[in-house]
Amino acid sequence: VQLVESGGGLVQPGGSLRLSCAVSARLSTVYAAGWYSQAPGKERELVAAIRTASDQDYADSVKGRFAVYREKAKKTVDLEKNNLIPEDTAVYYCYIQHLWEGSFYWGQGTQVTVNL
Repeated sequence: VQLVESGGGLVQPGGSLRLSCAVSARLSTVYAAGWYSQAPGKERELVAAIRTASDQDYADSVKGRFAVYREKAKKTVDLEKNNLIPEDTAVYYCYIQHLWEGSFYWGQGTQVTVNL
């Protein structure tokens, strides 16, 4: 299973970005998917997780600003990020948890920098 992230970059405060994670496995074999972030000097932490469209989790710091999607047709897991603030600056990693194996798979990470 391979995961490849895209969509990171430099954005001004208040701006938006959409991160996309291309998954080589069929999304029907994925139990859960989502995104973690890791800021410099900090541990990796959960940003958003999705099991179904009605079963999602978000970090308190991003509730109301970020949304996670499982795009079955595109075979991607996307993270829509709005109203970005400098504290959102981090490397963002997508992950999936395989339905049968229970194993976790990770992408290589994509940098998001929020700055003027």
